[in-house]
Amino acid sequence: MGDIGESSESGCGVSSPKGIRNGYSREDERCPKQVSPVRGGGSRNTSPLGRVGSRNTSPSRQKVIKTKPRGLDEETVATFGKAVLPDVQMEDNIWAMLPEDLLNEILARVPPFMIFRLRCVCKRWNSILQDSSFLKFHSQVPSHGPCLLTFWKNSQTPQCSVFSLPLKTWYRIPFTFLPQWAFWLVGSSGGLVCFSGLDGLIFKTLVCNPLTQTWRALPNMHYNQQRQLIMVVDRKDRSFRVIATSDIYGDKSLPTEVYDSKLNSWSLHQIMPAVNLCSSKMAYCDSRLYLETLSPLGLMMYHLDTGYWEHIPAKFPRSLLDGYLVAGTQKRLFLVGRIGLYSTLQSMRIWELDHAKIMWVEISRMPPKYFRALLRLSAERFECFGQDNLICFTSWNQGKSLLYDVDKKVWSQIAGCALQSYNSQVCFYEPRFDASIF
Repeated sequence: MGDIGESSESGCGVSSPKGIRNGYSREDERCPKQVSPVRGGGSRNTSPLGRVGSRNTSPSRQKVIKTKPRGLDEETVATFGKAVLPDVQMEDNIWAMLPEDLLNEILARVPPFMIFRLRCVCKRWNSILQDSSFLKFHSQVPSHGPCLLTFWKNSQTPQCSVFSLPLKTWYRIPFTFLPQWAFWLVGSSGGLVCFSGLDGLIFKTLVCNPLTQTWRALPNMHYNQQRQLIMVVDRKDRSFRVIATSDIYGDKSLPTEVYDSKLNSWSLHQIMPAVNLCSSKMAYCDSRLYLETLSPLGLMMYHLDTGYWEHIPAKFPRSLLDGYLVAGTQKRLFLVGRIGLYSTLQSMRIWELDHAKIMWVEISRMPPKYFRALLRLSAERFECFGQDNLICFTSWNQGKSLLYDVDKKVWSQIAGCALQSYNSQVCFYEPRFDASIF
C-alpha cells in the first residue's frame, strides 16, 4: 500500500489504500523514490505538463473542457472508479518557462494530494512546497474541500487514510514521523491535527500537519492528568488554541486550561461548576465551547474570551437515547441523536439550538432506509461529527458512513468509506500546506 509520498511501486506519486484503485497509470510510478512528502525529487528539468503524446498543439487550439465546481456531488453515491483524464498536449517552449508568480498561482489551485505527484517533474517543482511564495498563494485560494481522516494503529504502528469528498478517493498518509507514544486522535482544525496520549506516565499533547509531516509537542499542562481536549485554529491570526476541561471520570475538580500557540504556554481559568456530564463530546462554535449535562439538565457553555463557564437550561427532546453536539458555521449549534424506546420505532434526528428561546428545534430526520443501513440493531455504536454545516455519521459495526448537508438538506452515502478497524478514529480534515504548527 502506497503512501502520499511513496507509491506502491516505489514511486513518488500519491496512492490509495489496498483494495481501492487510485486511477493512475504505471507511467506515473516511474519517478524516483521519495524520502518523505517534503524532501527528495527528480533530477531532470521538463516542461510543466510533460510530453504527452506525439503531437504538439497550441493551447489556443485546444477544445475547452467544462468541469463542475469542486465540492460535493450530493446526488450520486461516491464511487471509486478510475479517473478519466483528458489527453491534453501543450507546446514545451510556451509552458516550460512560466513566470514564477504565474506558476505559484497555478500550483496553489492544484488539489493538495496531487501536489506530490507534480514534485517528480523537476527540481524546481520538487522544492515548491518549501517555498514561501507558494505558501502565500496557497493560503489565499479556496479550500480543497472537506475530507475524512481515519486514524488507527496496526500492530502498534500508526496508520492514517484520508478520503477526499470532492475527489471521491482515498489517500494514505504516512504517520511514522510521530513519536512512539500511546496517543489517540483529539480532532482537526484548519489543516492541523491534534493528538493526546501518554509518554510513559506523563500526559502529552502534540499538534501536527500531516501534509508537511511536521509536528511539535506542547508544553506540559499545570495538572498532569488526562483531560478532555479540543483544538481551535485561527487562520487569519495563524495561531491555534487547545482547550482542556475536566475529565468526566476524574475524582477532583481541575481548572480549565487553555494553550495559546502565540504564547507557547497554558493558562489557568475557572473551574467548571459541579455538573453531571452526558458525555465527553464537545462542540466549539462562535468562541464558545459546549458540553451536554444531565444535572442540571441542559448545556455548559465556556466563553473562551472571558474564561468563564455558564449553564444554559436547554432541555433535551423526549426519548433521546444518545446525543452528539455538532458545531456549525457562525453561531449554529446542532444536536444529533436517536429517538425512541424500542428498536422498531427508533429514528435519527437533527435539532438546532434556538439561542433566543433556549430550546432545540428539529430541522431534519434521517430517511428510514439510511437509518436501517447505518444501525441495524438498537445497541450498535455510532459516531457523529461535523464541519461547515456538514454532519457525518459512521457506524462501527457496519463500517459505513453517511453525510448530511444541512444547507442543501441532502443525505448521501459514502460508498466504500469503511472504517479500517474497530479502533479507528475519524474526524473531518481540511488539507492545507500553509497550516503552521508554531
